[in-house]
Amino acid sequence: MGAELLGPELAEPDDVVLSWEGEDVLAVRLPQLSESLDHILAALERRHGTPLAELDRKSKQEIVRLLEARGAFSVRHGVETVAGALGVSRFTVYNYLNRETALNREKAVKAD
Repeated sequence: MGAELLGPELAEPDDVVLSWEGEDVLAVRLPQLSESLDHILAALERRHGTPLAELDRKSKQEIVRLLEARGAFSVRHGVETVAGALGVSRFTVYNYLNRETALNREKAVKAD
């Protein structure tokens, strides 16, 4: 996810300091959530072996579903970032999200 390891003396307030037997030994600086989204998109691109923009519609919908489950759209400009990576408009990403929500509602109704 792009975390950075630092000496404990370099830790800032938002860093996670790890201790061993009462002594601070390591600090972990977690990336901003928006940076994590870039890392997730890069990992998805590596997994698919092709730029995300070149994937078919069904694959792009699956990626949007996965990213939504990971909270990618709670990040400021998340929709824009994902739309750019997928080579689609923001409107298309919202349509994919709305489609997923509608499918989940249908499944819930059928289960009752």
